[in-house]
Order: sequence, then C-alpha cells, then structure tokens
Amino acid sequence: MLKNHLVGGIRKGALTQEQADAKFAAWLEEKATKIADKEAGLSKAQSEAKAKALAAEKAVNEARIEAAKPVVEEVVEEEVAETEAAPEATEAVAEATEATEAEATEVAPEATEAAAEKAAE
Repeated sequence: MLKNHLVGGIRKGALTQEQADAKFAAWLEEKATKIADKEAGLSKAQSEAKAKALAAEKAVNEARIEAAKPVVEEVVEEEVAETEAAPEATEAVAEATEATEAEATEVAPEATEAAAEKAAE
C-alpha cells in the first residue's frame, strides 16, 4: 500500500524513483524491527506466563502432597491405637464370654429342674 502511494508521488513529480525506493526500504526496515520487537515481547511474555503457571502448579502439587501426608500419619496412628486396643478388647470379650457362660451354667440347672417338674405333671 505504501509502495502504491510512493508510485503516485513519483507520477505527480513530488518524488524521484530513488527517493521513493529509499523511503520504501526505510519503511520495510522499520516494520521488520517492530515485528521482531513484538515477537520478542510476546515470546518473553509467554515464557513468563509458563514460568508462573509452572510455579503455581508446583505450589498446588506441594500442597496436595502435604495434605496427603497427615492422612497417612493419622491412619498409621489409628492402626497403632487399634493394635494397642485390640488386646484390651480381646480381654474384655473373653471376660464377657466367661460371664455369659457362668450365667448360662447357673440358669441351666434351674431350667433342667423346671423341665423335670413339667414332665412329672
């Protein structure tokens, strides 16, 4: 588009061909410089964005790992507590079983006598 504008200037006699070529070359160099600067800026911005995203992802991963660690420790602590409580629970169950058996043996003679009386009638 600029080239067409410069050619129009040459036709009108405002510019010579050499002047138009020099202006066009300067414009092309300036445009190439702007494009290169823009690309460098975008590339730098992309790199910074990737670095920030990576840092954020690392922080999230570390937080997730830290959140998972206490759960594992709590589970281990609960298992240890259950293991320590298991002998006590076993003893309690054994005592309850012995008490139930003792009651059953005391009730059994009474039930036997009651059954014998009914049979005698």
